[in-house]
Amino acid sequence: MSIFWLKLRMWLLMAVLFSIVYGIIVAVSASLGIGNFWFYLIISIGMMFIQYMIGPKMVEWSMRVKYVSEKEEPNLYAMLKDLATRAAVPMPRVGVADIEIPNAFAFGRWKSDGRICVTRGIMRLLNEDELRAVLGHEMTHLKNKDVLTITLLSVIPIVLYRIAFSTLYYGGGRRREGGGNAMLIGIAAMLFYFITNLLVLYASRIREYFADRGSVALGCAPKHLATALYKLVYGSARADKESLKQVEGLKAFFINDPSAALNEIRELRQLDIDGSGIIDADELAALSAKNVNISFGQRLMEVMSTHPNMVKRIKQLSLYK
Repeated sequence: MSIFWLKLRMWLLMAVLFSIVYGIIVAVSASLGIGNFWFYLIISIGMMFIQYMIGPKMVEWSMRVKYVSEKEEPNLYAMLKDLATRAAVPMPRVGVADIEIPNAFAFGRWKSDGRICVTRGIMRLLNEDELRAVLGHEMTHLKNKDVLTITLLSVIPIVLYRIAFSTLYYGGGRRREGGGNAMLIGIAAMLFYFITNLLVLYASRIREYFADRGSVALGCAPKHLATALYKLVYGSARADKESLKQVEGLKAFFINDPSAALNEIRELRQLDIDGSGIIDADELAALSAKNVNISFGQRLMEVMSTHPNMVKRIKQLSLYK
């Protein structure tokens, strides 16, 4: 999967999503009146804007993030400083989240507001090369500004849901005047709400492939990122249910989905051929030459997930040089 093909997929996806919205705009404007539609659109975008602006504070509070100085975490700071220089982005704020689930995440309102955080758990689990590969992944998220992209795309299902809800439950008078057109528009909007939700999840999975590719482009070896992902799955699988519940609403920010770890373990066992606990260069090369079999259940779970199937993701890493 080349970087060109990834970019093409993202642009095509955005074109499809906004085409759907344009079609709904035309239909709603013709049937319900333009003023009513713009009210819902403005309210939805306003809510997303507020969420976008206060989002970093919510993440910091939920994840118990403490920002650290170079003096407090010299190794972590040095790795991020070097990666920021390589990526040609402003040095992000460096944070440590006081939770045991091993993971890392990047967020911020814009490029100069970037923040990259690691959990206490990941710092104990990964060695320096593996941690650097994870940080390269997160730095690429900031470089690509994909947090903003996903935020903008997320407006679309919300707008469609509000149109559907309003039309189906509060549009009785207009439904009688329009001969049932409003009802049909409401049903169509609800259908497209589910479709666009799936497309936004697909966009989220594409951005994870982008970030993996970006980590390699920043000089991190594919085997180190593959091993890091492998270890993160096992580390998440050992976490207790209460810890997983605490981060459920924020897992889209993470490098992997902790909630999917127990299911992913079964398929990941096929990658660590010698049982060493890492995925070395030979195992990664062997993976690149074979087809991986993903069960129907795992494929279905991937469709509903913010992250790609882990076996497919590591398979993709095996193709990078």
